[in-house]
Amino acid sequence: MSGIYIHIPFCRTRCHYCDFYTTTQIKRKPELVDALIKEMELRQLWLEGETIKTIYFGGGTPSLLSADEVSMILDAANNLFRLDSKSEITIEANPDDLSTKQIRLLANTPVNRFSIGIQSFHNHQLQLMNRRHTAQEAVDSVKRVQDAGIHNISVDLIYGLPESNRTLWNQNLEQVSALNVKHLSAYHLTYEKGTVFEVKSRQGKIFPCSEEESILQFKALVNWAKEQDFIHYEISNFGKKGFFSQHNTNYWMQQKYIGLGPSAHSYNIETRSWNVSNLSVYVNTIQKGELPQESETLSEKNKYNEFLITSLRTRWGIKLDVFERLFGSEEKERLIQKAAPYIKQEKLYLKDNSMILTDEGVFLSDLVLSELMVLPDED
Repeated sequence: MSGIYIHIPFCRTRCHYCDFYTTTQIKRKPELVDALIKEMELRQLWLEGETIKTIYFGGGTPSLLSADEVSMILDAANNLFRLDSKSEITIEANPDDLSTKQIRLLANTPVNRFSIGIQSFHNHQLQLMNRRHTAQEAVDSVKRVQDAGIHNISVDLIYGLPESNRTLWNQNLEQVSALNVKHLSAYHLTYEKGTVFEVKSRQGKIFPCSEEESILQFKALVNWAKEQDFIHYEISNFGKKGFFSQHNTNYWMQQKYIGLGPSAHSYNIETRSWNVSNLSVYVNTIQKGELPQESETLSEKNKYNEFLITSLRTRWGIKLDVFERLFGSEEKERLIQKAAPYIKQEKLYLKDNSMILTDEGVFLSDLVLSELMVLPDED
């Protein structure tokens, strides 16, 4: 099964932690919608023979689209690709966009899952991140979506914020419990180069959360998830049974997907391609009947590393029989030897012929992966 990712780059304002491709030129929405449909036409055969099981509107702020614009895009996808009648169709949304009217209109489209970017239920943290909504608006937006009869809802939170502590973080988690949502994506703040947070950190205007405090917040998250019957199925994702993100799970299971819109990536096992991160160039190139993208053919090393990175992120880990089938018994033994120190340190464990990160290993996953991956100059 395959998926479609649709990048909607528009934002009213830019959050201080964000390094995704975005633009505030919201008046250009009609141009983008036309270009997205044209790109689908140009790439109709890219997933030939594949059934589309998931569609994901990401951004940016997809909730800035009108319901009519969402419907136009989905109608084109339905006409040009083979969509499963039970496809999971997700739209990312900001709380302040989710008025009762907008939710009702979106609920009348094929969209059946909402991913709401809350980040925190504390106003001072929202202001620090340059989020537009308030804590109360965040709570109200979730309740309005539920009142509309939609219960496949995910919320996003960020931990490890400057000057954060476990009390504030636990209060965020308690609010998620009170709202009775079925999925939580919780990300540790990263200071991406060029973001406002990264610049302010270098200037000494904000101070990153200590590693010790970050680890304690992560442990609190994992313990809370267990108590609330959330399954920790991927490093940053927690879902009730039956409410995992099908779209993102497809990524981690190395399923094919096509990315539409400026900066979107596509993957079909053998190649990876990506669109230009510039709205004007994207639209103008598409209007000429050309694709504004670059691509690369994945080497065996690329495929090896890709398999490790995506598999180890999940609760299912690296399935060693699959790994052996793809890369051979010699590479399997080599992998186990590399992993041995981390197994001894209880950052990895072996179960049912799979290699899986422990809770402690999850927080140190970048370190573990860097040791297990094949380096560019490694034989």
